[in-house]
Amino acid sequence: MSTYAFLKTATLLVLPPASLAVGAILWLALTLAGWRRLARLALVLALLQTLVLSFPPVADALTETLEAKARRLVTVQPSCCYDAIVVLGGAMAPAAPPEVMDPDLGEAGDRVWQAARLYHAGIAPTIITSGGSDNNLKGGPATSEAEAMRRFLVDLGVPDKAIVLEDKSLNTIQNMQNVRALVKGGRILVITSAFHVPRAAKYAELAGLNAAFNGVDWSRPAELRPPWENWIPDPGSMAWSCRALRELLALAFDRRAEKLAP
Repeated sequence: MSTYAFLKTATLLVLPPASLAVGAILWLALTLAGWRRLARLALVLALLQTLVLSFPPVADALTETLEAKARRLVTVQPSCCYDAIVVLGGAMAPAAPPEVMDPDLGEAGDRVWQAARLYHAGIAPTIITSGGSDNNLKGGPATSEAEAMRRFLVDLGVPDKAIVLEDKSLNTIQNMQNVRALVKGGRILVITSAFHVPRAAKYAELAGLNAAFNGVDWSRPAELRPPWENWIPDPGSMAWSCRALRELLALAFDRRAEKLAP
């Protein structure tokens, strides 16, 4: 198993909902081993983690930790000119033939829409779509994320000749490595989700890229939420909490990015 696959799997297992299943398995194993008190503790901790991370204020606090950093890093109103706009992977799920023949626009699809808007505003002459797939086939359905984003951008009025594919990367580190090889020191505007900006900026700096950042997918202000909803756990809040925790864990512990230094 690669380091990337190991870290991704480990992160999934320590966060809900997978951590709840891990807690249940530990409860069963420890109970069968006769360690009933420890078994109950493992199950209670798993339940508490899932419950706490499902409260909207917890999700707000974790997400704001990242978005506060993003606000200091982003270029809110990009002005001319950059050599390229780079759209980081994570915006679309590519096709998976023969079962799924069309790409799926994900929650981070605003990245592609923003890239088209900025291109039409004359910010840069080129858009680099960055994102590969384990099933990266040529021709037919869009089986890499970069190709899926290219087709969407064309539908949004971006000329095909203005789009460059970076369709080999499977994570943000590889995004930066491969983009560096394409831009050759050029000035780029990187578009990604706000919660992802701090990590992307860190990796871009390590890679020696001349990069500015534009953030999308900002979380909704807590003030727009009815007060009573703060005390009702919900799956959406749990998803935001886990998303933020994954980013914070990667920022704190992922040392693979140190190899990005040119």
